[in-house]
Amino acid sequence: MKIIRFTTQQGKKVMGCDWDGKTASLVEQSADYSFSDTGERVDVVKVLPPVEPSAIICIGLNYRRHAAETGQEIPKYPAVFMKYPGSLAGHKDAIVIPECASDPPEVDYEAELGVIIKKAAKNVPEEEALDYVLGYTCTNDVSARRWQKHAGGFQWTRGKSYDTFCPCGPVMTTTDEITDPQTLAIKCRLNGELMQDSHTSDMVFSVANMIAYLSQSSTLLPGTLILTGTPEGVGFTRKPRVFLAPGDRMEVEIEGIGVLENPVEKEG
Repeated sequence: MKIIRFTTQQGKKVMGCDWDGKTASLVEQSADYSFSDTGERVDVVKVLPPVEPSAIICIGLNYRRHAAETGQEIPKYPAVFMKYPGSLAGHKDAIVIPECASDPPEVDYEAELGVIIKKAAKNVPEEEALDYVLGYTCTNDVSARRWQKHAGGFQWTRGKSYDTFCPCGPVMTTTDEITDPQTLAIKCRLNGELMQDSHTSDMVFSVANMIAYLSQSSTLLPGTLILTGTPEGVGFTRKPRVFLAPGDRMEVEIEGIGVLENPVEKEG
């Protein structure tokens, strides 16, 4: 099932399925985390991110060809960093280029598969890890490269946590439709031009491996959103480099999920 979160004409935040671009059928979530279609259709006023994350955990350098294009070795362990929950944005929300990251231009795109945790996960064996997944979504790990690197003291969180730097959505596809997250095509388009064109089979660490690793003596709370890394084709590795500018249009497309769309604006 493909689930959206949205606001109704009454201002309520609800979940729905069978979204046709204008309306959706309300769904109910049971105690066992499954969803059921009520059959009641309502107008979708605004599409929200499919999760209100308790935490946003990100994995860097998790695609082999992306590591190669950056000139770095394949990591032995997942490179873990965080994004502030306040960086979350929804489908068709604007990615806002901060004033402090506009001169010189430095804001880059990163198409990523997002994983949403459904129940508390601690010390989870890899073979059981996917049982803790509620669903999958499209995400964009927007990154201010100068602030990510030397301006932020090489602490990635700062350059990746500005407001709107974590677009997510438009839907969450449940695990009954995606049984193996390592079988998905992933693409990114900038102003209609294909920039990233890869496959989740190129991941260094699988989704199951990441959950097992992250849950070692650490509890992943329900609603945790995991960004699983980006494939090759990011802007800062290109010659000439490509950075986002006001008026640009971003699209992240993942097989079995859909297309996340976001315009780009300048702060202020």
